[in-house]
Amino acid sequence: MKAVILAAGYGTRLQRDVLADSSGRFAHLAGTAKPLLPVGRCALVSHWVQALTASGCVDSIYVVTNAVYHAAFEEWASNFTNVKILNDQTTTNEGRLGAVACLQLAVKHFKIDDHVLVIGGDTLFKEDFSLSKVKETFSNHQAKCEDSCLVLSYQCKDEETRKYGILEVDGDLRVLCMKEKPLPTETKSRRACPCFYVFSKNSLPLLDTFIEEKKEAPIEEKDAPGNFVSWLIPRKPVYVYQISGRFDVGNLPSYIECDLYFREQLQDVESYMV
Repeated sequence: MKAVILAAGYGTRLQRDVLADSSGRFAHLAGTAKPLLPVGRCALVSHWVQALTASGCVDSIYVVTNAVYHAAFEEWASNFTNVKILNDQTTTNEGRLGAVACLQLAVKHFKIDDHVLVIGGDTLFKEDFSLSKVKETFSNHQAKCEDSCLVLSYQCKDEETRKYGILEVDGDLRVLCMKEKPLPTETKSRRACPCFYVFSKNSLPLLDTFIEEKKEAPIEEKDAPGNFVSWLIPRKPVYVYQISGRFDVGNLPSYIECDLYFREQLQDVESYMV
């Protein structure tokens, strides 16, 4: 299995917050890509590399970034032997490729013909999350059907459905559909779906089909990777693995909350996410 970490975003909300913060406490974060932000004892994305390596569930880790942050990621990756950086060549948020196109770029550039773990570079999970258990669950589904894919879900609050993709599932935890940012009255489900997916190698050719279908569509339809998941659900079996929650670093308050958890609450640093 391979891991692709999506890290080509520009973090515009967070950078805006940092510049607007009058305390000066966060001035050192200016110009830093979200995955490279210090979270606890290391960069946010380093938590993923350490857990992926320790769990042994992937043999290669690919990180897709943009031209602005490329040099910083190359410098960061020099500390690891199993990480490769790919530059998507974009230089502005307006000119971004979008997450699905970045995933397609990685699959083609690195000639990936294997199952792929797709991870949002600004996302971390609570301490109950386990890569080893995710891989075991995926393998069990694969044993029944080689087309099977796996996504995560956690319970969100009623008022949060409008912020996330919400999964509706059947009794076997197979996903029936994903509703994008529905009103609480539009679905009984409260299953939010974070950016962490296990795509079977059989599903990867569909990236080309999706991108071709959406080539004239606005960037918003190609950007959020959940759009591909939503499109994939009627075409391949997609199952859910349940977790307790996540950290999604989008702005300064969410970064502060995440950093504080890793500094003060994380119990077992060595086995985190393994």
